Amino acid sequence: MATYQEFIAQNEERDGVRFTWNVWPSTRLEATRLVVPLGCQFTPLKERHDLLPLNYDPVLCTNKTCRSILNPFCTVDYRAKIWICNFCLQRNNFPPQYAGITEQLQPAELSPQYTTIEYALMRTPAQPPVYLFVVDTCMDEDDMTALKESLQMVLSLLPTDAFVGLITFGRMVHIHELNCEGMTRSYVFRGTKDYTAKQVQDMLSLMKQQPNQRPMPGNPNLPPQQAPNFFSKFIQPLSACDMSLTDLLGELQRDPWPVLQGKRALRSTGAALSIAIGLLETLYPNTGARIMLFIAGPCTQGPGIIIDEEFKHTIRSHHDIEKDNAKYMKKAIKFYEGLSNRSAANGHVIDLYSSALDQTGLHEMKYCSNYTGGHMVMGDSFNTSLFKQTFQKVFAKDNKNEYRMNFGATVEVKTSRELKVCGAIGSCISLAQRSPNVSETELGMGGTNAWKICGIYPNSTLSVFFEVLNQQQGSAQAMSGSQRGYVQFITQYQHLSGFKRIRVTTVARNLIDATTNMPTITASFDQECASVAMARIAVYRSDTEEGSDVLRWLDKMLIRLCQKFAIYEKDNPGSFQLTDTFTLYPQFMYHLRRSQFLQVFNNSPDETAFYRHYLLVEDLTQCLVMIQPILYAYSFNGPPEPVLLDSSSILPDRILLMDTFYHILIYHGETIAQWIKAGYQELPEYENFKQLLQAPVGDATEILQNRFPMPRYIVTEFGGSQARFLLYKVNPSQTHANHGWGQAVGAPILTDDVNLQTFMEHLKKLAVSTTT
Repeated sequence: MATYQEFIAQNEERDGVRFTWNVWPSTRLEATRLVVPLGCQFTPLKERHDLLPLNYDPVLCTNKTCRSILNPFCTVDYRAKIWICNFCLQRNNFPPQYAGITEQLQPAELSPQYTTIEYALMRTPAQPPVYLFVVDTCMDEDDMTALKESLQMVLSLLPTDAFVGLITFGRMVHIHELNCEGMTRSYVFRGTKDYTAKQVQDMLSLMKQQPNQRPMPGNPNLPPQQAPNFFSKFIQPLSACDMSLTDLLGELQRDPWPVLQGKRALRSTGAALSIAIGLLETLYPNTGARIMLFIAGPCTQGPGIIIDEEFKHTIRSHHDIEKDNAKYMKKAIKFYEGLSNRSAANGHVIDLYSSALDQTGLHEMKYCSNYTGGHMVMGDSFNTSLFKQTFQKVFAKDNKNEYRMNFGATVEVKTSRELKVCGAIGSCISLAQRSPNVSETELGMGGTNAWKICGIYPNSTLSVFFEVLNQQQGSAQAMSGSQRGYVQFITQYQHLSGFKRIRVTTVARNLIDATTNMPTITASFDQECASVAMARIAVYRSDTEEGSDVLRWLDKMLIRLCQKFAIYEKDNPGSFQLTDTFTLYPQFMYHLRRSQFLQVFNNSPDETAFYRHYLLVEDLTQCLVMIQPILYAYSFNGPPEPVLLDSSSILPDRILLMDTFYHILIYHGETIAQWIKAGYQELPEYENFKQLLQAPVGDATEILQNRFPMPRYIVTEFGGSQARFLLYKVNPSQTHANHGWGQAVGAPILTDDVNLQTFMEHLKKLAVSTTT
């Protein structure tokens, strides 16, 4: 391999894994001195078109404390038909079906190019997935009509064998029967009461499902699609209730309870969600299911209340939370977190679709999506293309015509004896599996080497962190660089076809003595992966720590990293120099410090929860776009080109396209905007100008088609009010304070923010100082 950059790219393409350090120090002390923790960004179900599943079971190590899976790094004796586990060095016999293997005739799992491999277990398929729609009826007529149309449309996109259910709520909570022909019937619950799963079970006369009671499609002893009658009232196969559910959705009315002037509508979100979870807990424990919650305002009564019905009481802001002036917040967070844990324990996903001009309580409900692998979508109205297209994309299919959603995944991490697992950060919950390779030091969700992800997609990404153990023996190996550390990720999940699949990714990296080989470790640093890892740790800490403390911690870590790896003379900032593998890292940290993830000013708590949710679930490339948006320039001077995210890039004769992940913005410079107003693009002799205007629109459309959730699409111009979306993201190298008249380069920004150049100067001073 020519360079580490190519090695990193190849590993990401093949295994969906990127490590912060690609050569590991052989002792714990040296690992802690690296400042950035040893960890990786792991995308369990990274799309691989060449990866065909094997239709047989994986071969496991017979050591009961290991149980790792046969992989290309194992030592194999083809004559004796024995393999030695590379994690615990246990000698294992191959099962009888491997009798014919030779060095020339290897099974796929021993082939060096298959460090990632997938097994499809051809057992009796699981119960088809359940989709339970939980719909708020306290919204205006236009929104209600648009939401009903979206729900009716989505019935045609669901898997044909899916089961569906419907709960609506306003002041009361209605559970609708789906097997009534010619009339509608629903069970009504009071919205002010918190119902336990047992109460829901008793009130609806439900029988608790036992796993062996549930008939499985394909079971030869039962007729296909046979379902017990006791639960068919509320959850039915789509094929049986398609027409009746479409009619039922069409007849839905707004909540009939009158809303007095100066009051909010009484909305029982907490009670409705609790009942939905209780219903699925009883009927479909440990089965793939999605609760899809649509809300048009905050919960105003009963369990999970976020704000009372009086309009004179405004919903909490970040300022109120700081001053501990949010009356209902802590109790509501505790309530929704409890519901999230119940739902995740049964493998059920909770999606939040929030559409309102004011806040709806996503801040309190964030754990519903974060713990279960659910989607979080925030918009202004259900009657917008942003919501409609995002909702359609939930049921999008890939190139193989398979849905991009899977259920009930568990990710287990095996490590060789040089490493221990500190924890993970992502959209998951801990399985509290304390194996011998679990570290006492926790980072993220620690104390375990296995996590559950109820809803998993091709882009779902976990950050996993490790600790290096002290190695007394084998130090000679470490010094020579022949010692290797191994990590194996075992991801089990329910494919939407109903069959269980196991994807196994095994990776190896060299362990070396850091005291004598520091240049090698320096060259192996992946600054993009490290930036995302630090961003996720910062956001994870922001949940429990003050924002200023998190920023201080980030600054301290950046200074320590520069002190360790930069080349400089003591107390001489001019001599400070970073090697190629570190040059972008301070820039990413600068933009992270200014980002909406850590700077809550001018954002509502709901917006902050929404932004942070996607930083914790998306893959590395998208996370980098969130931290430091991409800026492209279009002009007559040449083809479109990426330019610096800097105020100097905002020129009068340029069109800029900015992608922040959440927004796609097209900005017309001053001269371009004047030409558009003059109508030059309509004149045949200015065809090239018309094409220039079309170029960013075509590129933006392509991004919009492939992005979930749909970003907000903004077209603005010099002096336009929405140009603020661009101006607050760029590095303010020219401000109103330092912009000299007559300068033609860039646009001055009205801000007191420190620019990147000043930030780097301060960083150099602090890094080289003997007193820091």
